[in-house]
Amino acid sequence: MLRTITAITLIAALSACATKGPANTPTPAQKAQNAKAEFEQSDMVQAISEHLGVTSESAASTLEKIFADQGRPTAYITGEEGGGAIGIGTFWGKGTIWMKDGRSQPIHWTGPTFGLDTGLDASKVFTLVYGLDDPNYVYQRFPKAEGNAYLVAGMAVNYQRSNGITLAPVRSGVGVRLGASIGYSSYSRDRKWIPL
Repeated sequence: MLRTITAITLIAALSACATKGPANTPTPAQKAQNAKAEFEQSDMVQAISEHLGVTSESAASTLEKIFADQGRPTAYITGEEGGGAIGIGTFWGKGTIWMKDGRSQPIHWTGPTFGLDTGLDASKVFTLVYGLDDPNYVYQRFPKAEGNAYLVAGMAVNYQRSNGITLAPVRSGVGVRLGASIGYSSYSRDRKWIPL
């Protein structure tokens, strides 16, 4: 009797495993839902063009590279930032994070920089956000390296990654700041005056 129960349990467990699809393979309904939660490139071209005050052609050429590297974003941030450095520097920024489902909330960022970096700058920032389902998860530190950013269509772009979330800030601004630096961006709900 015990053998029969064990055999039936084993067969049921194996058949349950055999009927399940791979855990990471989304169903067609999940794929449709995910597509609804991501921004199309055409939406982002218009938004970045309006926010940064650049032509649609410049915005499209910048976004083409980012979309090829990262795909479609789940959110974006519009804002402004400024900073300065003489070897050791700092920056502050503020803006709004926008989710595809219509949610939005204020966001602030600040951080230190260290390196061979000198000057002052101010810029408008348009950040594409990847891998973010809940806007509350963006409030953390993201390592950053400046100086290895590439320049596309007059706009500077670099990537910041932390805990499965990728940020792709696109900056267009004024100022003179030369060199290379490392540091981090700390994102928060409220403004912080001390950039640590």
